[in-house]
Amino acid sequence: MLLNASGCLDALTAPEVARRLDAFVTKTVTPLPRGGNAPVRIAETDVGMLNSIGLANPGRAAFLADTLPRLRELGVPLWVSVGGFSASEYAETCSLLEDVTIELNLSCPNVDEAADSAAEIVAACRRATSLPLYAKLSAAHPDLGEVARAVAAAGADGLSLVNTIRGLALDERTLQPRLGTAVGGLSGPALRPIALAAVWACYRATALPIVGMGGVACGRDALDLIAAGATHVALGTVLFADPDAPGRIRRELAEEAEARGFGAPEDARGVAHAEGSAGLPSLDDRSRVEA
Repeated sequence: MLLNASGCLDALTAPEVARRLDAFVTKTVTPLPRGGNAPVRIAETDVGMLNSIGLANPGRAAFLADTLPRLRELGVPLWVSVGGFSASEYAETCSLLEDVTIELNLSCPNVDEAADSAAEIVAACRRATSLPLYAKLSAAHPDLGEVARAVAAAGADGLSLVNTIRGLALDERTLQPRLGTAVGGLSGPALRPIALAAVWACYRATALPIVGMGGVACGRDALDLIAAGATHVALGTVLFADPDAPGRIRRELAEEAEARGFGAPEDARGVAHAEGSAGLPSLDDRSRVEA
């Protein structure tokens, strides 16, 4: 399944692009409106893109009353990205949603972290809703597999990996930070190996389905994530430059899989973990948390 990474596509201004996806993921919704961070908010680099949007959004009430009904008119399954600054804020938003998949944004690099742990937030949301819950985690954690096991035990139905990683770019002339907040979230090609490592680690730690994302620009990139353990793939920075990316990458993915002898791309899931490859122990020797 192909999705967009949250915040990388405005479906209301580009509905034809959203309809080429298997599901559309909204920008992160917070309880109160947020104007976001001070400009400059986006800076291109030679290895990707830095952003410091800061979860700008109209707030939960406006989203539920106006944005969500309009998104439903697209006719594609919806995933709602939910944010907050405490477990109770996340849970309250989740309790008001219907007929969507929920992606819990637990890893935005451009806002202060929630006071509660990822597992505490997932547990609170699990008590508040029976809708599918995907936990979006940061690759910056020193033991991502342990976080994955914790959110699985707390009731997550899946994982989204990964969010952007903090980076800095300086102006060529002034040598001052190019973003208004100085540091921002790095996406694009530089994120790809990091995303692969995160998917790899979490596939070996849990049996949860995984949405892999980070630097996907072609079908081979998507196939790599699937081989590392992703069930679904999300497109991010590529959508800013190539609105035809969903269709193109879907075709390329099928071709790449077929060229390697797979009947379908999903048949390649986890093949990078084949027993004995690179001296790896069998997954049966690891403690995987079942979904």
